[in-house]
Amino acid sequence: MKIKESAENYLETIHILNKRTGAVRSIDIVNELGYSKPSVSIAMKNLRENGYVLVDKDGYITLTEQGRQIAETMFERHTVISSWLMYLGVTKQVAIDDACRIEHVISAESFEALKKHVYENKELF
Repeated sequence: MKIKESAENYLETIHILNKRTGAVRSIDIVNELGYSKPSVSIAMKNLRENGYVLVDKDGYITLTEQGRQIAETMFERHTVISSWLMYLGVTKQVAIDDACRIEHVISAESFEALKKHVYENKELF
């Protein structure tokens, strides 16, 4: 199932915050992304209704298996693409910003080829 880029960004952010702090609430997403509380609240409602996240009675957000798979895919794409761009000489911030856009539109086939190339040339990084 294809989901919107914004949903992928939210799932990836939840994944990153969970790795960083172990627990995620909506306010953490607000602070990380700089979005308004109402925007994040609506996004969490949509993600919950579509089966990507669970929100417990205390407001803690966890990824479902489906949400986790998408988040990990986006995170891997972001990490590989930004590292590759920095290796090519792109400044860190530009590489991060560009990777954030590219990760959503690159095909699985192209990404796998890029990832294979990057990992075969690990000594370059």
